[in-house]
Amino acid sequence: MREIMVEKNTTIFKDLLVEENDGLSTLSVNCDMSPIVVVANRTIREQLDEQCLAQAMTARLAPGISHVVLNPDAHLGYGVPVGSVLASPTHIYPGPVGVDIKCSMSLLQTNLPSDALGDIKTRRAVIKSICQRIPTGAGRGSKSVPKSRHVDEWLGFELCTQGASKNVLRKLGIPHTWSHRCEDVSHRAWDGSLGTLEARLQRLLRDYKMSRFPAQMNQLGSYGGGNHFGECEVVQVSDKAGCQEIARHWGLKDGHIAFLSHCGSRGFGHTLASRQFKYLKSRFKKTGRGFPGGDSELVFAEHGSDEAVDYLNDMALAANFATVNHLLINQLVLEAFQQVVPGTVGELIYFISHNIVRHEQVDGRTQWVHRKGATRALPAGHPELMRTEFESTGHPILLPGNPRDGSAVMVALPGAQRSLFSVNHGAGRVMSRRKAKATLDQHSVDCELLDHDIISNCHKYPKDESPAVYKNFNEVLASVRQAGLAEVIARLQARFVIKDGAEPDD
Repeated sequence: MREIMVEKNTTIFKDLLVEENDGLSTLSVNCDMSPIVVVANRTIREQLDEQCLAQAMTARLAPGISHVVLNPDAHLGYGVPVGSVLASPTHIYPGPVGVDIKCSMSLLQTNLPSDALGDIKTRRAVIKSICQRIPTGAGRGSKSVPKSRHVDEWLGFELCTQGASKNVLRKLGIPHTWSHRCEDVSHRAWDGSLGTLEARLQRLLRDYKMSRFPAQMNQLGSYGGGNHFGECEVVQVSDKAGCQEIARHWGLKDGHIAFLSHCGSRGFGHTLASRQFKYLKSRFKKTGRGFPGGDSELVFAEHGSDEAVDYLNDMALAANFATVNHLLINQLVLEAFQQVVPGTVGELIYFISHNIVRHEQVDGRTQWVHRKGATRALPAGHPELMRTEFESTGHPILLPGNPRDGSAVMVALPGAQRSLFSVNHGAGRVMSRRKAKATLDQHSVDCELLDHDIISNCHKYPKDESPAVYKNFNEVLASVRQAGLAEVIARLQARFVIKDGAEPDD
């Protein structure tokens, strides 16, 4: 990834932050623009990279942008920081979504008490059973494991255009009730129709010769590389007032086993996003239009243009794949547990994305809200939750930390309006992959997890995904709470991890 240069003797952006409360500050651009909202307590603010803040400033000055939010996990990203939110009433920016369209989190709750997986032998058996069903890593599809679901190109076409429809779920053996636990169960074309989306995919297959489409459909039900993972957890519900009631309403079981997954649209989404970036950059160059801040990763399409229509359609196709991918992963995980521990029952708690553009209400008008490594956070009573089972509580927010320090399930508070109803998507990196591989000791990385009674499917745990490369997760969560955005309902403590031991593909 290229770096944004911050010249010597220029103003240090951190010095310009104005603290509003213990977890929230603002960074002014000019008097005519709303300031950048920065969610970070003092500990996290000290860790904010100047290049990350400079990138946020460039994004705030880009055409059509009305709001920018930086979450406590923010770090340098493609076009904009990972861990940021952008809003625009008129412009759509593919860069903030990135190449892993609708990268998401999901959580499966089982009826197994924690001691059911107390011994390493049982955990090893479950890991083996999962890996017989779910491939991991770049390019790997269902043919590489014996007990996966085969998805041909006809079913692939259906799921990419319809999302998690009843027919798609039936064909894949996924409970149809799980669709009620999805942030967005399906995505339609820019005009809201299914026919337009079908026509777009037909055109892509016909005109652009997407020869890898069948192979990419066979990646359904698989984890990618890099920071994608599956993680067996023990649920620890908070004893704060009201938390246990919300946990029961959602179906979380204190002291029981759950399974947390992080993955997205795999090779299919990468192909569609990369094609869009390449096309939009060429259009900018042909028309002589300047890139915002000189950054080609901030290409955009104006709402209503042919470029915007094509991007929104392609994003919907990839997002539908990502949705069904997660639901199938959870079904396969459940089957793996049932093979080792007969009688295991599992229910989906929630599925929620953190790389997407959605049409939402901001300051009383409809705007395009771009979440780049940021999670939607709607509190109880929010209009978009009306007539759903989360209307009275708010929906679950799934936040991965790291295996050593655990993960979290939060719920939004009314104050989340300040951050465009968004929070972070995890802990956020403080060390590059290259530096981690060069400086961290493999033996120490492996021993640290074993010391915490955490095992994995990896012969050597990826150094660039070890706990040391991420920010202090407790401070990240503290920032969100101190800013008044959300509260922790439960912590998740890892028992084992499914990762790709090969080079990352994200």
